[in-house]
Amino acid sequence: MSDLSLHCQNLKEQVEYILHLLHQEPTLRSYDITPVQTSLGKAISPRFEIVFAGAFSAGKSMLINALLERELLYSAEGHATGTECKVEYAEVDRERVILTFLSETEIREQAVSLCQQLGFKTVANINQSDIINLLNQGCQAILQQEGGESKSERAKQAKALMLLLEGYVVNRQHIHTVNNATYSMEQFNFSNIKEAASYARRGSNSAVLKRIEYYCNHPLLEDGNVIIDTPGIDAPVEKDALLTYQKIQHPDTSAVVCVLKPAAAGDMTKEETELLETTRRNGGIRDRVFYVFNRIDETWYNAQLRQRLDDLINGQFRDTNRVYKTSGLLGFYGSQIKQTTAKDRFGLDSIFATTVKVSDGKEETPQFVSEFNRYCANSGKLSASKFRISVNSFETPNENFVRILSEQGTLLINQLIQDSGIEEFRTAITRYLTEEKRPQLFQNLAEDLQDICIQLKKHYQAVYQDLDSQPREIETMKVHELQRLNQQLQQVAKDFTQHITEEVNLVINNTCDDFEADFRQLQSRMIRRLDELLDTFSVADAYRRATLSHPRNATAPLIAILVEAFYYLANQLEDILIVSSQQLVANLFQQLMEKIRKSEYYRQLYRLLGHDGGIEQEVKIVEKMVSQALVSAASVECDRFVRESPRFYDEGTFSIYQFRQTLQQTSQGYDCESMVEAEPAIMQLLKLDFEPKVSQTIRKSFRQTINQILKNQLLEMAQKQAEDILQQYPNARIYLEKTLEQEAEDKILNNQRLLSLVTQKIAAYNLAVSSINTCLQSMHLNENLLPLFNDYSSQPEIINSSLASNGFLVSDGLSDVVAEI
Repeated sequence: MSDLSLHCQNLKEQVEYILHLLHQEPTLRSYDITPVQTSLGKAISPRFEIVFAGAFSAGKSMLINALLERELLYSAEGHATGTECKVEYAEVDRERVILTFLSETEIREQAVSLCQQLGFKTVANINQSDIINLLNQGCQAILQQEGGESKSERAKQAKALMLLLEGYVVNRQHIHTVNNATYSMEQFNFSNIKEAASYARRGSNSAVLKRIEYYCNHPLLEDGNVIIDTPGIDAPVEKDALLTYQKIQHPDTSAVVCVLKPAAAGDMTKEETELLETTRRNGGIRDRVFYVFNRIDETWYNAQLRQRLDDLINGQFRDTNRVYKTSGLLGFYGSQIKQTTAKDRFGLDSIFATTVKVSDGKEETPQFVSEFNRYCANSGKLSASKFRISVNSFETPNENFVRILSEQGTLLINQLIQDSGIEEFRTAITRYLTEEKRPQLFQNLAEDLQDICIQLKKHYQAVYQDLDSQPREIETMKVHELQRLNQQLQQVAKDFTQHITEEVNLVINNTCDDFEADFRQLQSRMIRRLDELLDTFSVADAYRRATLSHPRNATAPLIAILVEAFYYLANQLEDILIVSSQQLVANLFQQLMEKIRKSEYYRQLYRLLGHDGGIEQEVKIVEKMVSQALVSAASVECDRFVRESPRFYDEGTFSIYQFRQTLQQTSQGYDCESMVEAEPAIMQLLKLDFEPKVSQTIRKSFRQTINQILKNQLLEMAQKQAEDILQQYPNARIYLEKTLEQEAEDKILNNQRLLSLVTQKIAAYNLAVSSINTCLQSMHLNENLLPLFNDYSSQPEIINSSLASNGFLVSDGLSDVVAEI
């Protein structure tokens, strides 16, 4: 865009300073400033990129040609190009075209992709002429089967492959293997933009061009406006379609013209719906979207199509006034034939010379001529009293075309252009770009800044009023602080209780990571210890202990062995559970005490009392009580292991089966040897009983016991300690009075410093906002002015000559003070 007005020269610095002020306030730092940064970039950018997007054959290129009234971009029914075209402004004597080719690697990738979609074998080397000929034959066969290049997706892919291969062969000398080669039009010996555009428009050339940059003279392109034509969103090569979506989502894109096909197709396609949704997701575009229903002439001949289009517009597009109905084909060529006469048969010998080919003694009919004759005969757009036109069957379409224009002249051409809707669309987009664009961009910026300025103003007002209300004399400040003492103690007690409650809840809800890690360690140690005990269990030792208990007997039953084993395992597991529980408690309370010491209420308590009010001592007492409670709970829990599991002897269970097998094995003799031989079976029997009991303990019952003990002990301690803190008021008053005079003096000085700082910030804010408002007023955006402070007459004079250079605050003193905080 052209240079900003004098009033807006420093807009970027002023807006960024407002954002800097916002970032300085910790409570406002999380505010999302992305919309402001985006709208600022759009407002001051020298370029305004307008992306034309739509489906294959929607008429995007023809529409751009019609807007610019020049045949720049390639447009043909049934052809889809993956080329991105940019059209920018240039003075008349500096018009030019820059061509960038695909690399051989990219062309090969596209060829392979199209071959796969068409069911051809993968292309190994596109440099072999026999391979290219074979592929062309296959594509021709597909086109014949499908009935034409625009009849199906498969036909479109076949045509795209043919053009790609032809373009590669014809332009081989311009294409590099890996890099994208770029050429000026002079390197192709083109003397003007028309020759270069003619080369680029040829389908085979367009197929191997990655990007075409046109620099031409047209009022629509002034003020930095850049028109970008993109591949179809349903292009045969998926990579080309992705290019369009990436461009729509790109931060540089400022507006989108959605060229839609329902006028010809009857309904929105899935791809068109996705296009609209993608456009809406780009915050940089906002409502700068133009919806163009091209090929509107199709509805002139089909009442059903016309009704469906009207229903679609009245339904899905009722909330926007940027909806246009156009026929790019009729509008563009209508403007072109205005410059022709009967001498060149109204363009048949000039504009359409390349398409009017003589075959078997007959001329080919250009698409525009067919649509022109159809318009004259059947559109119903021409008044019978004003235009008396006949389309004769005994004449060729070209003869009808020439005769009708000879009879009707410019009046008919003007009516055709008017009915095409191109003039209405050109007028609307020209008005937007020349009159509405800039004010709207600045309005968007002002709207995004509005909330930030309101938040800043409220924050500064609250801070200023709070500081201004503080005592300014030492004695008054001392009285004020002593009056606040009880309130501060209450807050400390409340914060301490809340902190302990939150920590307990973290443990109970299994969300305390450190505690969970320690508890998993306890579980792991219990499981490992059980495995060790089972692996090292000795039946011989158990037999010896059983017979020692009964000196009159020389043998012992299986039940006696199991009893000894149950006592042994239970006691050993109790030992490890006690040790692990004690470690668990020690770690928990160590971490809790560290968190307490780092808390604000703990520091505040030291300031008010000179000590922690007994918190650390109480926490240690509770730690000891919790540890003792868990030791008792662990003893009770493991004492129950001595008893068999409730279902150990249930009929039909594997445990009762194993017990009977073991009993049968041990009853074969009466000496110790028969028991020792059955050791594997006995160990399996113990494993079947102990594993479920230990699992139940470490996964369910003992964790619940821990939670309950911690909750009861810690919450009770927190409540008691909170009451003790409140009872410390007399001690706090005595302690505070000793240090209050110096503290009051420091606080008064600090309040004065902060008051001065916030006053300077307010002045800085006012200066930056005033400058932004001046810019907005120059755009006649008086309703979007940002809020100022108007009630701070006591502001210190901080504005000096250092401000005059750029219109906003650059005070060294302010910068130093701001840096301090």
